[in-house]
Amino acid sequence: MHHLFVAESLGVNYGQVGNNLPPPEKAIRLLRSLGITKTRIYDTDRRVLTAFANTNIEIIVTVENEVFPSLADPNQALKWVYTNIKPYIPATRITGIAVGNEVFTGGSTVLLRYVVPAMVSIHNALVKLGLDQYIQVSTPSSLAVLQESFPPSAGCFREELAGIMPELLQFLSATRSSFWINAYPYFAYKDNPEKIPLDYVLFNPNSGMVDQNTNLHYDNMLYAQVDAVTYAMARMGFKGIPVMVAETGWPSRGDQDEIGANIENAAVYNRNLMARQTANEGTPLRPNTKLEIYLFALFNENMKPGPTSERNYGLFRPNATLVYSVGVTSLPAASSATISLTSDSTKVNKPTT
Repeated sequence: MHHLFVAESLGVNYGQVGNNLPPPEKAIRLLRSLGITKTRIYDTDRRVLTAFANTNIEIIVTVENEVFPSLADPNQALKWVYTNIKPYIPATRITGIAVGNEVFTGGSTVLLRYVVPAMVSIHNALVKLGLDQYIQVSTPSSLAVLQESFPPSAGCFREELAGIMPELLQFLSATRSSFWINAYPYFAYKDNPEKIPLDYVLFNPNSGMVDQNTNLHYDNMLYAQVDAVTYAMARMGFKGIPVMVAETGWPSRGDQDEIGANIENAAVYNRNLMARQTANEGTPLRPNTKLEIYLFALFNENMKPGPTSERNYGLFRPNATLVYSVGVTSLPAASSATISLTSDSTKVNKPTT
């Protein structure tokens, strides 16, 4: 049996901040039931990497924020790759290493100082072991790295990142890696529900917005946010670096003040996003480059700190039942899935430039 339809540019983040989550073998079955062939974990969990062997599911691993500063030392980086990556290849398809998470907006100058040197050392270790052509090295950033994100053509990085950002972009350009962004239109809507149309953030049919500087038409916020990152990189002289959405999603529950965090909106956002991904869409600025996106998250994680929404981003509950329908029909065979393209989203013709 084979997948009748697989969204090749769609992955799902597999977080494990919970005390009631099923074993990795179950996670693999759930990913397959959705036709998903890519995932990302937030560490290098031996149990997970072993379980994913021979599944053909691509996996991005993470060097945790508390670990990566020591890997600026080339010897430590080589040891880390030799211990945490090499033993699992090629059976486990490790395709990326995320060095830290949201380092540029975390407020730690120590992490800032070490993130690019650690990326360089890890990449050099991969080169030494002959693995660099299979594994990309990058670091996921929060959208808060941008000073301006609207309109997209005004996209620019925060002034305090003017020293470090060119170093990162130089590394990404030299190693042909992508800029990884965690982008959540939900946050923008929650903070400003009177001004931001819900249909625009949910990928539903809407009149959208036109960037007056470029005449490009945007019918959803996520694509606008991605293009703002591309423009911000171009402002620093880097025009060819792809953008990957390392995280996006919508919570199915929230506290009283978390406007829009409900099961209906979560279902529509993720369903519409999946439909866009099956169509291999690009953004208005890069219409012919399919945008790679990782949904957050596979499970509701009951031990995540913060507001109620943080524990309710999952497509699945810990008991492996879907929180809501995502427009995907699972066939009896575990490795087969078909994605229903009947969706609340409609394809909008993009203007030619």
